[in-house]
Amino acid sequence: MLVSGGTGSGRAADNRRITQVQLAFDRPLDAGMAPFVLAANRGLFGAENLAVNFGFADGSPEAIARVASGASEFALIDINELVRFRDKADAPPVKAVFVLFNQAPYAIVARKSRGIHGLSDIQGKTLGAAESDLSFRLWPALANENGIKASSVKVYKMSAAVREPILSAGQVDAVAGFSYLSAVNLRDRGVPAGDLAVLRYADYGCAAYGFAVIVNPAFAAAKPEAVRGFLRAVIAGIHLAIEQPERAADEVVARMDGGQRDLELERLRTVIADNILTGEVRRNGLGGIDPARFARAIDQIGEDFRFHKKPQAGDIFDDSFLPPASLRLIN
Repeated sequence: MLVSGGTGSGRAADNRRITQVQLAFDRPLDAGMAPFVLAANRGLFGAENLAVNFGFADGSPEAIARVASGASEFALIDINELVRFRDKADAPPVKAVFVLFNQAPYAIVARKSRGIHGLSDIQGKTLGAAESDLSFRLWPALANENGIKASSVKVYKMSAAVREPILSAGQVDAVAGFSYLSAVNLRDRGVPAGDLAVLRYADYGCAAYGFAVIVNPAFAAAKPEAVRGFLRAVIAGIHLAIEQPERAADEVVARMDGGQRDLELERLRTVIADNILTGEVRRNGLGGIDPARFARAIDQIGEDFRFHKKPQAGDIFDDSFLPPASLRLIN
């Protein structure tokens, strides 16, 4: 679907040529992508002389591959998967230019009625995990960080499609997933909120950042102002999502097939509270990284991934397209 931002206001589109760009998401649309939907619907991309076409990939590796090949100029992907991608000897120098989720949404979502109230309670229990789930890749680091013997936890492998149904049916004690997806979906399935323990990795020493915008390197070199304009529009979209979550949820649901407004509103509020508006963001502004923290995150990835050459923060993240920090602060 072609999403044109229109002319907008402020940085109004002038007679300059409109730049057509493709933005790939790594999964079907949900309220976590609200800032981009708002940037499209409210004319924020158009005000930056951009016409943005949304596309959807099957996971972060595919979305990264689209940007690497030039099939998409931008993608929203899990930055930890980008770290793994860049370790390939022939990997194009794709970099992230904006972090949307300052904290990764990785979580263990458990049933309190199965005796799990904190992370240490997972020992001796059965944990459901999808083979492709990015949260499970950091489970060894999380277990090590918290003195948990990973071998004491029985892992039940499943497809992502049945993760929440299997937990709600009581076939496992907990599942690894994303807090804003699994936890919200389980409440929608009738599991009482009071019976859910959402054990966010970030609360147990995981340094990982989450979803980030990446850009095709050739496009960034040829049209740096288009990249800067794209990020300005996204930042404005984040502000709107924070200020108007109910309207933002409505606009996302209008683009979904069978979306539920109440579910997506809860999802958006969870994302804003847990993943976007963190203490780090309130201090330093949207979009950037703390290099020392990112170095710790890379070390944690290395506990379950053998690097050929461990990257530095600058190998993965390029902050040169960001507006000044003063323009990225949340008031």
